[in-house]
Amino acid sequence: MKACVIQFPGSNRDRDMISALHKIGGEKPDLVWHTDTQLPPTDLVVVPGGFSYGDYLRSGAIAARSPIMNEVCKAAENGVRVMGVCNGFQILTEVGLLPGALMRNAGLRFVCKSVMLKVENADTAFTRLYSAGETIPCPVAHHDGNYFADSETLKQIEDNGQVVFRYAEGTNPNGSINDIAGIVNKQGNVLGMMPHPENLIESDHGGENGRLLFESAMEIAEARAA
Repeated sequence: MKACVIQFPGSNRDRDMISALHKIGGEKPDLVWHTDTQLPPTDLVVVPGGFSYGDYLRSGAIAARSPIMNEVCKAAENGVRVMGVCNGFQILTEVGLLPGALMRNAGLRFVCKSVMLKVENADTAFTRLYSAGETIPCPVAHHDGNYFADSETLKQIEDNGQVVFRYAEGTNPNGSINDIAGIVNKQGNVLGMMPHPENLIESDHGGENGRLLFESAMEIAEARAA
């Protein structure tokens, strides 16, 4: 399964993401620059974390208007899987691929630590190798991770099962409404999450709990079974 990673000025987690995809998938993903106007043939587009454009104006707002994001939106509409992590999540909400918005952390402080995530929905292309209800540790590092949606939108994503990860009780680091840490779109092919699964894929990282997300998205388990 072919993957690509979008790179913006200010990205600082793109190399971590490339390394994770390479180690898990066996094939090095393509690196796509933000001013490119075409995506390479790909099955998975990843918008990584960092501080695109220095988080000026609003986190993810300028990056969302980069030429390549038009192509990412077209790819998503055609069913290609798209994953945004941290700043990538912010960009996906800004471009309209995911509902809601990421605001400043409730404590108005940058948070960098490990939190516990609850797998809320294990029936998605990104979470099918997890078990619903299980909790996993995962690192976070952000200043604008406070997920918010208006009451109508919130009801829709809850009723549709679009919430895939929540911060486990007592571990919400940013004030996100309903403890939401990650969501998918209605079609289930676009995922946004604030925690960094790419930094938890091997024992040297302190655990491998992030591997199953990538193996799910890249259909690694299915390929092995075949």
